Amino acid sequence: MAVGNPIYSAYERRLFRQLRDKPLPRHVAVMLDGNRRWARQRGAGTDEGYRAGADNIEHLLTWCEEVGVEVVTLWLLSTDNLVGRTAEELGPLLEIIENVVGELAGTGRWRINMMGALDLLPEATAERLQEASARTTEVDGLLVNIAVGYGGRREITDAVRALITDHAARGASIEEVVQAIDVDNISDYLYTKGQPDPDLVIRTSGEQRISGFLMWQSAHTEFYFCEAYWPDFRRVDFLRALRAYGDRHRRFGG
Repeated sequence: MAVGNPIYSAYERRLFRQLRDKPLPRHVAVMLDGNRRWARQRGAGTDEGYRAGADNIEHLLTWCEEVGVEVVTLWLLSTDNLVGRTAEELGPLLEIIENVVGELAGTGRWRINMMGALDLLPEATAERLQEASARTTEVDGLLVNIAVGYGGRREITDAVRALITDHAARGASIEEVVQAIDVDNISDYLYTKGQPDPDLVIRTSGEQRISGFLMWQSAHTEFYFCEAYWPDFRRVDFLRALRAYGDRHRRFGG
């Protein structure tokens, strides 16, 4: 059923109406997976797949605004990607990421927050991403976390290291530092500090694993796995994910 088809449009409107009496997430996190497979399926180059995926991000943010989502986290590049891909593949991908982050910041609609081990990126790339983010600090709109060079284990390690360093700088003893390492304090040093934990994580491409994404924050998160590759992810797929979320009874560990 193609977008623009009257039957598709009617179904989309029906899904949207079904959300009226359902709880909706404040924070939606998305694993934008399947760009390379999308390209291979079409006999296209890898770069084309990444560009198609980048072009779909603004649509997603608009859909999130429509239903009142407050925070969106997008995983664009993992720490494993930085190690496991060749320079020939990584170079164009980093350029695409720089461009899309710059474009999102340029709209003036969303507040961009970069998260991840930016120190692992080429210096020029890290600077461009941070500059784009800085241009949106006064924007009063949807908060968009862009995870680049992100790994869940690295995030937790960075948080614990920062906590210890911070307390040591204040002259705390080893015993005091040890006592300070608890759930609440570690949360204060995560990349998402001060934000609500994700209510819903969506992964595209049919893969059903979290791959370390927001390991700490997703303890009580609902997950939705979508078969569509990220460049093919449509508004109807997003609405289905919200409907599934709204139909679940969240136990919060119970």
